[in-house]
Amino acid sequence: MDRRHLMSLAALAAALPVAAKASGGGEKSEKKKGGGLSYLQLPTLTATIMRVDGRRGVLTVETGIDIPDTALRARAELLAPRFRAGFVQTLQIYASGLDPATPPNADFIARELQRETDRLLGRPGGRLLLGTILVN
Repeated sequence: MDRRHLMSLAALAAALPVAAKASGGGEKSEKKKGGGLSYLQLPTLTATIMRVDGRRGVLTVETGIDIPDTALRARAELLAPRFRAGFVQTLQIYASGLDPATPPNADFIARELQRETDRLLGRPGGRLLLGTILVN
């Protein structure tokens, strides 16, 4: 094969993905998240606890926020790292005072995390949803 043909074929192959992306063929469609489009899922939260035998354990909580207002949801997506930091701090404070023989109080955790949600959003409008609460 002629070297010029090989070089032009290589240049064409390199330009093909760029042309496909520019025409819109490479875009991903909006994928529906678990829980609906108004649901903002946050990474799993963990806090250290003391177990009955005196060893350290882990309190794990899965959370998400349901925000029907699109403008508020867009703001919440930008604030996701702050939500995680605030939730982890609240959970660690709760876990540090938890008696080793007592199971976690889901109502108290939900109330405190909802308060933190409203504080970070600046107004009510997001509803905190708790998933699994696990002590290991």
